Amino acid sequence: MTEQHNAVTVPGDSHRRIVEIDFIKAIMILLMIAFHIVFIGDTYPYAKKIVYTFHMPAFLIISGYMLNTGRSVRSYLLTLLWIFIPYTVMESGYTFMASLLPIREHVDNLTVGLLVEKILLHPLGPYWYLHTLMLCGLTCFFVFRLPRITLLPRLVILALCYAFLSRCLHVVSLPCAFYFMAGVVLRHSGTPFLSFFRPSLLSAVPFLLIACMPACLDKSTPGGIAMVYLAMSLCLVLFGYCRGAVLRLMLFIGRNTLVLLLFSPVFTVLAKIYQPVLLRVEPTGMLFLAVSLAFAVAGCFFIAAIMDRLGISKCFFGKRQNLK
Repeated sequence: MTEQHNAVTVPGDSHRRIVEIDFIKAIMILLMIAFHIVFIGDTYPYAKKIVYTFHMPAFLIISGYMLNTGRSVRSYLLTLLWIFIPYTVMESGYTFMASLLPIREHVDNLTVGLLVEKILLHPLGPYWYLHTLMLCGLTCFFVFRLPRITLLPRLVILALCYAFLSRCLHVVSLPCAFYFMAGVVLRHSGTPFLSFFRPSLLSAVPFLLIACMPACLDKSTPGGIAMVYLAMSLCLVLFGYCRGAVLRLMLFIGRNTLVLLLFSPVFTVLAKIYQPVLLRVEPTGMLFLAVSLAFAVAGCFFIAAIMDRLGISKCFFGKRQNLK
């Protein structure tokens, strides 16, 4: 058989870009940045716990859904390479800074071996998502290239592979891997994304009820799983009300979440410089949060634009123009 014949293809693999997915991604990445600001996370720990229940699981579902297993091996491995390169650079920088700064993830006695271990096995900071994405995506891609196997056995094999990566090798979180797999299942079921995730203002009621139950605020519990779905439903409700420049900005953010994930830690750290000034003006931290979010988003896009202009993006992202 040819390489293309071994691949599992899904009707609609060439589907149009779903702007609603970009909108969901924009909300989730902004929430991620917001609660990576130390003061906000420390001051509002319960809100942080709620957000952490659903924001990265939503990203993982979308990532699984967007994985096209019908691509050629070369094309897919090139895509992974251009995730691995910026991931390695930024994870290395984050680990090095963690050895110098008195942060929660402080690293003592940084060595080359420890740096390699953090890059390949147990990353620090927000870059764990890219690590999980690469491992789950690579595993799924090759499982779906096994010849003469129907969908259900493939999914069983994939689940076993993820269990092995989690329980035996300890390189991924099993709940995170299964959220990624949920996106894969949704895609290969032939169910359109917007037929499964539907906007409903009524989703706010069970969402708030679950949010009031601390035991449910875990992505691996039934309540946490429900909250992920409800949060995505509410994002689609907001999409229906968003118009004009605000909508264009949100979609731009959603198309460029990789840039924000990679560079935002730089700006959440720098936020500590002006934190005392803004907290004296407005002690709840809401002004500080708004300024810090704007600073981080604008700063990340500024870095990406400079990299595009100087031609660095070609070496870092594999594209001449990274911003979309």
